[in-house]
Amino acid sequence: MLDNRAALVLNADFRPLSYFPLSLWSWRDAVKAVFLEKVNVLAEYDDAPVRSPSFEMHAPSVISLKEYIAPAKRPAFTRFNVFLRDQFCCSYCGVKAVTSELTFDHVIPRSRGGRTDWANVATACGACNLAKANLTPKEAHMPLRHTPAEPTVYELQARGQAFPPNFLHESWRDYLYWDSVLESD
Repeated sequence: MLDNRAALVLNADFRPLSYFPLSLWSWRDAVKAVFLEKVNVLAEYDDAPVRSPSFEMHAPSVISLKEYIAPAKRPAFTRFNVFLRDQFCCSYCGVKAVTSELTFDHVIPRSRGGRTDWANVATACGACNLAKANLTPKEAHMPLRHTPAEPTVYELQARGQAFPPNFLHESWRDYLYWDSVLESD
């Protein structure tokens, strides 16, 4: 039962370290961090006791770091972050797809001096990537839906909030999307 009991990890300011992927630790890592006094337990699983011969506690479901970890100043240039920036949609036809069905395309082909950086890489579905081939978007008559640019860390976090994981434990809900607008009576 414990194997599917992940703990939501919050920074010392009570924001998730990451929204996408959601910052989760295994119950083992969370319990270890509790014993090393690196985290505070904010919520626990009622039905998941952790036992040893001399100790028992409930598995943590939400923990916060005791020391603040400053977010990176610039996002890492990774395939996944390019897909997240582009909201998992092809920059040419707009089709939304799962990561395994997406590629990234050099807007100015590398063979023509195009660089592999935020400003020259766009998400593409396989069909559009093949159709564009070694051409520029103008030559291929395939205009980009948006101009590729380096996102901020905060923009990527906001994009990640739009893609909640398949499972959200009820104890996590008070700590996720806490900066969203609250309904009024």
